Amino acid sequence: MNRRDFHFDLPDELIARYPAAERTGARLLQVDGTSGERVHGRFADIEALLQPGDLLVMNDTRVIPARLFGRKPSGGRVELLVERITGECEALCHLRASKSPQAGAELLFPGGVTAVMTGRVDDLFCLRFPLPLLDYLQRHGEIPLPPYFQRAPEASDRERYQTVYADPAKAASVAAPTAGLHFDEALLARLAAKGVGRAFVTLHVGAGTFRPVRTDDIRAHRMHSEWLTVPDATAEAVRATRARGGRVVAVGTTSVRSLETAAGHAAPGECISAFAGETDIFIYPGYRWRVVDALVTNFHLPESTLLMLVSAFAGHAHIMAAYREAVAMQYRFFSYGDAMFLSRAPHPDPLPAGEGVSRAP
Repeated sequence: MNRRDFHFDLPDELIARYPAAERTGARLLQVDGTSGERVHGRFADIEALLQPGDLLVMNDTRVIPARLFGRKPSGGRVELLVERITGECEALCHLRASKSPQAGAELLFPGGVTAVMTGRVDDLFCLRFPLPLLDYLQRHGEIPLPPYFQRAPEASDRERYQTVYADPAKAASVAAPTAGLHFDEALLARLAAKGVGRAFVTLHVGAGTFRPVRTDDIRAHRMHSEWLTVPDATAEAVRATRARGGRVVAVGTTSVRSLETAAGHAAPGECISAFAGETDIFIYPGYRWRVVDALVTNFHLPESTLLMLVSAFAGHAHIMAAYREAVAMQYRFFSYGDAMFLSRAPHPDPLPAGEGVSRAP
């Protein structure tokens, strides 16, 4: 498939640069992966869409204040974005400066802290700090809002660009698993009372999630790598859900990538097993799904790997028609925008025929 097969025109005013007043206040577009039927409603409708015996799988990673501003000893400005913390005092980082520093160079950061650039891994810089890095970032770092926000972070972003179930012990992401931003504690409590199960995976989101696809043939795109963990308890919950006929509902594309990666490493005779390690899984139309039955997701960038993933899930034609309709109806796009609830297409047809129909709730 060609990258342009995933293009749509998005007016700038539809990019949500601030969240809705309430977490559950976003709109929700439902897309049936079999018929392509579309239903327009509110995110609160998800309470009726989920049934007793279903299992929500959520990514409990926590976003860190991963952006730092500093300078070289010469006075030149430096902007640093931590991609991955590799040790208590070390990290792989993106670095923006007038001239790239060489190994052994010192960089000066707030609080009188001097970091040393020890080497490079591809486009990333290895930096060593003289103190525990995570604690330092909490004091001096800035929440790294996505580039399409085109604004500086504000105090409210420290709370709103974070899911309510983010685990403080799993703070390592530089971008939020944004589909989860729509859930608040009250909604989660009502779903639990209804008999909807909940399980967690951990995928630490890197800045590579925003890397554009530059090759015309999407199969030639080099996917970024991220660390994930699917614990035993989650694998067992998925197996039990499928055994009793319930649905595995992934909250966000990071949960999808975690589950499908673990399923690809399953023990013989099992649909999924526990897994911890790197993944560079790239899901696009034609992919054969293993465990995910439904998906809660936000609206993604044109020609992005995430748009390709949801097209693989609910059908390319169905998704592209839904996106065009969402633009026409002025849905809000991207991290702080509105949401979708997708059911899986019944076969891995790269280009399902028909664009479905739409109806109001």
